[in-house]
Amino acid sequence: MIRKKRPGGKYHAKKTIIDGITFASIKESERYTELKLLQASGIIKSFTCQPRFILQEKYKRKDGKRIRAIEYVGDFEVEYLDGRVEIEDVKTKGTCKIPTFLLKQKILEKVYPDINFKVVMK
Repeated sequence: MIRKKRPGGKYHAKKTIIDGITFASIKESERYTELKLLQASGIIKSFTCQPRFILQEKYKRKDGKRIRAIEYVGDFEVEYLDGRVEIEDVKTKGTCKIPTFLLKQKILEKVYPDINFKVVMK
């Protein structure tokens, strides 16, 4: 059976480039623009794109096969003026229930209990 590649990727997201940064979707690039405005107006202190968190370290199995680390990559890390930090993941209605995302979200909250994790619905 031959499967045709879906235009726009698996979830029909369209990659967008702003300020030389490639975003996985238009919604994610819109949030980036919002965060830039919030920072310029002094509402947030700073933000970074694609913060990475190790959920499970890499390891070598008994048979010698190397297993890659499992990572969660958020869309944004936002630092507020009061020192609070939130990790944001931009989702649409259809993508917030993806099993892989839900599993990684649960593991992230368990491994990093002090992190404020937020899903931004667009």
